[in-house]
Amino acid sequence: MLFRFHGKPMNIRRCIPAISLAVLVLLGAFPALGQAPKSGGRLNLRLREDLPQGFAINESPTISTMWPAMPCFNNLVLFDPFKPTHSADTIIGELAERWSWQDSYRKLVFFLRADVKWHDGKPFTARDVTYTFDLLREAPDAPAKLRLNPRREWYANVESVDAVDPQTVVVRLKRAQPSFLLMLASGFSPIYAAHVPAASYRTGCIGTGPFKLKEWRKGEFVEYVKNTDYFVKGRPYLDGLRYLIIAERGTATAALQAGRVDVAFPGETPKPIADQLRKAVPQLVITPVGTSVVDHLIINTRKAPFDSVKVREAVSRAIDRRALIAAVYQGGAVVGAWMAPRPYGVWGLVEGDLRGLPGYGNPGDEKAKARTLLAEAGFGPARPLKAEMLTRGLPAFADLSSFVISELKRVGIEASLRQVESSQWYPLQARGEFQIGTDRNGIEPDDPDANFYEFIGCRSPRNYSGYCDEEITRLIDQQSQELDTRKRLALVQEIQMRIEAAAVRPVLDWRLDYFTVWPHVKNLVPHQSIYGWGRMQEVWSER
Repeated sequence: MLFRFHGKPMNIRRCIPAISLAVLVLLGAFPALGQAPKSGGRLNLRLREDLPQGFAINESPTISTMWPAMPCFNNLVLFDPFKPTHSADTIIGELAERWSWQDSYRKLVFFLRADVKWHDGKPFTARDVTYTFDLLREAPDAPAKLRLNPRREWYANVESVDAVDPQTVVVRLKRAQPSFLLMLASGFSPIYAAHVPAASYRTGCIGTGPFKLKEWRKGEFVEYVKNTDYFVKGRPYLDGLRYLIIAERGTATAALQAGRVDVAFPGETPKPIADQLRKAVPQLVITPVGTSVVDHLIINTRKAPFDSVKVREAVSRAIDRRALIAAVYQGGAVVGAWMAPRPYGVWGLVEGDLRGLPGYGNPGDEKAKARTLLAEAGFGPARPLKAEMLTRGLPAFADLSSFVISELKRVGIEASLRQVESSQWYPLQARGEFQIGTDRNGIEPDDPDANFYEFIGCRSPRNYSGYCDEEITRLIDQQSQELDTRKRLALVQEIQMRIEAAAVRPVLDWRLDYFTVWPHVKNLVPHQSIYGWGRMQEVWSER
C-alpha cells in the first residue's frame, strides 16, 4: 500500500513518524533566503474592501474574504508557502500529518494531528472534518447549512466521509478523482469547528490557525494576535497582523509608498502602479507573478437576446483582447482561454488554437463578423442591441467595464454600466438578475476540475450563465478520472474550445500582479495564484 507523506508516495513498510511542518521549513526554506528568522513585530497589510462574508471562507467566492481570514484557519493540506507554483507535488500537510490514496483514487484516508486546539481551547478531532465536509457537500443529515455554497460542485463526487477514530478520516468517492486533493489544498478549503455555528464565521472566527482574531472594526481594520498554542512549534514568528481597509487605489498606493502599510493586497498592484512605486521608492520589493485571476464576461443565456449563440458570439468577437491588455493593464496581463496559459499554468491553449476562437483573430475581421452576426439576429443601425452591463463596485472592475462598453459600441451594441457592491454582487449573479456583465474570478487550484465544475457544471451555484451542455458535461467527467496526463490535456483543450465557441463566459485576459512589500517583510513568497498563501505563519519582520 502506498501512503502519501506531504504529497509524495512512500511504502507503508518504510513509513516513519511524520516530520512536522516546522522541521520541513527549517530544512528547506532558509538556505535560499540567507537569513535566520526572528520572532516579534507586527505587520500592516492592505485590504481593498471590507470582508464581504466576514471570515466565512466556505461561504465566499472572493479573496476579499479569504486573504484576511486565512491566518485564523488551517486546511487538512495546503500548498507549500515557499513554492510559487501549485501542483500535486507542492502539497504539504497541515491538520493532516499524512494521507493515503487507496482503491485507485476512489478512497482518501487522512491521518490527523493529535496536538491541535481550537482558539477557544477545545481539541480538534475528526468530527470537525466530517462536520465541514457534510456542510460543503450538503449531506442530507448535515447539522447546518451554508447560506452560500459557491464550491458545492467540488464535493459532488464525494460518496461518504467517515471518522474511523478521533484522528482518522476516510473520504470515499463515487469515481476516481485524483484532483480532489488539490482542491482541498486551496485556501478556499478551511476546516470549521463542529462546536461553533457555521453562521458565526460571518462575524467572528474560531479557528486552529497561527493567529487569533482580536478585533474586526468594520470599515476600518481586522486585527490578529499570535496564537501561542499553535501546533507548529515556534510559529508564527509575528506577534500580530493588522489588515487596513483602504478601498481607494490612490490612497492605498500612497499608504504603501509612505510605509503606512507593509504589504500590498494580492492582485491589486497592476503594472502602472508598480512602475510608479518603483520610481518613487526604489527599495520596495516588487515581484511580477501570475494571479490565476481571469477577466471575463458573464452572459445570461436564460435571457433574450443572449439565449442566441449568434448574439453571444458577436459580443465576444467585438472585444479586442490584446488592445484591452495594452490599454487597461499596460501589458500587465496575457491572453488565454479557460485555463491559465504557460508559464502561469499547465492546461492552457497554445496561441495557434486561440487564434481560431471568437475574439482572438484580427481585430478588424472580428468586429466585421460581429456586425454580421448581429444583423443575422435582427439587430443593426435602425434597431441597435441595448443592454445593461453589470459589474462589481470596485475601481478595477469599472476600468475593465469601460473598455468593454467602448468596444461593444463599435459594433452597434449600446451598453450602460451598473455597479453593484460586493455583498450583493454574488447573490445577484446567482439569482440570474442580469443580462451581461464583466467579472473576474480566480481559478484555484490550476486544475480543470476546480475550474470546470465550479463555473460550468450544470448544477453549480456559480454557473451564472445558466448554460448546460450534456456533451461538455460528459467530457468534464471523463477528463476528471483520466490518469494519463497527455490524454487528459487533450480532453481539457477540447472542452475549452467548446466553451469558448458557445460564448457563455468569454475569457478576456489573465491578469498579472506586481506584488509589493517593504524589504523588512521576509518569507512572504507570492504564488502564481493569489489564493492559498495567506496563512502568514512563516512570515517575519526584520524591523
